[in-house]
Amino acid sequence: MSVLRRKDFSSAQLNRHWLLFVYFKTDGGNADWSKHPIIVVLYKKNTHIVLVKYNKVTFSTSDLAIQTLVYLAKFSCDCLAAVASCKRFPENTMEAEIEFLRDQVHRLNSALSRYQLGVTSSQLDEAQQAESPPPWLSDRGIMAPLIAEYDRHMDEMTEKLQKYQETMTDVRLKLEKVVEENERLHTELRESIEKQLHSLPVGSEAEGGAAEDTAILRNLQEQVQLSEQERKQATELWHTTAQELDRLQQVYQRALSDGQLHNAQRQQLKDQLVRFQQHSYKLQAANQKLESTNQQLLKTVTEQSTEMEELHCQLRQAKAELRTATARVDEMTKFLENLQEQMKRKEEDMAEAQAREDAADRRLQQLQSSLSQLETRLKAASLETEAVRREQAVWETKVGELQARCTALEEEKFEALSKVRENVQVAEEAVLQKEQCLLREKQKTEELEKTTHAIKLLIQEAAVRTRKEVENVRKQCNIQIHRMAEELSALQLECADKEAQIERSQRERKAVEEELEKVYKEGRAEPEFKKIEALHQRCLNAERLKDDASLTLQSTQSKLKKMEMDYGEEVSRCQEEVRRLQDLLAAARSDCVGVSDERLQLQQENTRLRKEMDDLRKASMQIQRNAKQKVSEMEQACSLKEQGLDARVKELEERSRSSSADLTRLLAAQQKSTQRWKEEAKNLARAFETKITALKAELKRQKERSLELEIQLQTDHNTISEYEKQLAEYQEKTSRLQRRLTQAEQKATTASHQLNMFASQRRKPATVDPGTL
Repeated sequence: MSVLRRKDFSSAQLNRHWLLFVYFKTDGGNADWSKHPIIVVLYKKNTHIVLVKYNKVTFSTSDLAIQTLVYLAKFSCDCLAAVASCKRFPENTMEAEIEFLRDQVHRLNSALSRYQLGVTSSQLDEAQQAESPPPWLSDRGIMAPLIAEYDRHMDEMTEKLQKYQETMTDVRLKLEKVVEENERLHTELRESIEKQLHSLPVGSEAEGGAAEDTAILRNLQEQVQLSEQERKQATELWHTTAQELDRLQQVYQRALSDGQLHNAQRQQLKDQLVRFQQHSYKLQAANQKLESTNQQLLKTVTEQSTEMEELHCQLRQAKAELRTATARVDEMTKFLENLQEQMKRKEEDMAEAQAREDAADRRLQQLQSSLSQLETRLKAASLETEAVRREQAVWETKVGELQARCTALEEEKFEALSKVRENVQVAEEAVLQKEQCLLREKQKTEELEKTTHAIKLLIQEAAVRTRKEVENVRKQCNIQIHRMAEELSALQLECADKEAQIERSQRERKAVEEELEKVYKEGRAEPEFKKIEALHQRCLNAERLKDDASLTLQSTQSKLKKMEMDYGEEVSRCQEEVRRLQDLLAAARSDCVGVSDERLQLQQENTRLRKEMDDLRKASMQIQRNAKQKVSEMEQACSLKEQGLDARVKELEERSRSSSADLTRLLAAQQKSTQRWKEEAKNLARAFETKITALKAELKRQKERSLELEIQLQTDHNTISEYEKQLAEYQEKTSRLQRRLTQAEQKATTASHQLNMFASQRRKPATVDPGTL
């Protein structure tokens, strides 16, 4: 388990105002602290200032205080250490110390940049790749305090340099004045001494003033020695001041060059800040564009929702219309059931008529047997022709009446044939209507195929099913048409047979008439009159039955025509309903296709905007990294220059105390600014999190809305398939109704043919009975 250890240094190792503690990581034992330093904490005595240096540190997100301290005190600690080293070491070791400090600052800045990059990348990952750059690069309000403090510090340093230069110029002028004054006093003193020596008496006063001369000489020698000492001290001071002036001139030149470089770098920093601000403005514009696009997307989604609501309303209307159509279809089915019942009744009547026809056939057979008997009797009746001739006139009148009746019967027969032809024409018209219906069905199938082809892009399975159902319906219709054609051919054959039978009956009737004429010519006996009257009565009864059958046939034909008219009207109504429903279906499908196209376009726009956002984020990240690297390099250069300036300028303790006081104030301000930055960062993080949650909720709502729309589309497709199934069922019902109608027409035609046959058969015995007489 790793443990943080502390290495204490005495105050003699740095300065009397500083204490140094080094924390390093070990594995529980005594490790070499110099090999693995982690955090270097520098304490200022009596002021409680903490400056932190670090090396090989990997901070977590909870080490924000350490990060800010490192970021704020990364150059001030090195500057103070450089000042302390400048005070303790001579000039020959100053350069080595500066190089060492530069190396340390470079390492610290590189580690800080790596940590900042790591922290920003982790924050970006946690914040789901936020769009804005870090606030200390883009926000001028956050970065301004550091730059302003740095500029203020540099301005103070330049002012101090100017003051030093002014004081040095004043000192130089004062030294020159002192030297000139010293030389002038030296020359004046020499001249005064020489004058005094020249003005002394040579002979008389030599002996008396010897003691005074010796005293004066001693004083003069002492003054000369003192002046020599003062001159030596003055020359030494002059040499030291000259050296100090040379050194200060070098420092001043270096400071000027460093100041120019610093001004250039500061200008570059300002340019980069302007660029960052422009880039931030561009990012804000891009964000505004994205917000506008999001608003447009919301508008389109609302429009789509309104359109879907309209489609729902239309579907409800279509369902209501379908309900009405189903009710009408139910009514039609009831009406058809009634018709079927009536047809059953008519079939029963036809069965009774057929039984009557069978009885008539039996009677015809009996009549034929009686005719054979009559033929045998004709040979015997040839003798009785004379009696018959007497009554020939009477019988001729009766035969005329019978011929008139036969003509009337023939006319009725022709009318029945015309009715049969009309019925055949009606059947042909029904066949034509069937063909038209088949053509319409083909057109509908083609339209259905087109619609299925349009829907196949969305749902292939539904298209395949509908196509199969349409093909099945087509096959069924074709089978029904083939069956109906076969039935028509069979009916035509039956009609031909009936016509042949009618022709045969006409021939037989002609033969019977000829025989009757022969009988009338030959004459008959009186006992046959009763048989003729009975036959005449039977003919009258047959004519009456024929009239009744014709009336019933006319009534049934009128009812059939009414039923056909009603059925045609109902079929036209159903076709109109089907067309209207098909139009509604086509409109709904076109709207669905438009909605799907708009949805695809919106998805493409979303993907394009996301790609642009990713590109912008990558570009902003690259710009941030480049800017961080440049800022770190500039900070390194500035820190190096500041170290050099502080190492050459801060030589006095009073100045160092004032600088330490300034640094304390600076740290307090920076701590306040860091606290403010923390609060602003927390506020920004909260705002960003709220924005992210809102965007997530909006995205979730959009997804739910899209799912609802997809479900609605699925339900619409299901309803469309149900409508198509109902259409197929309606078509099957119409085909069944048509088949029933054709069957009813066939039954009617057969009934009419049977009635005609019955009438013709009834006519035959009426024509045969006179022969029996």
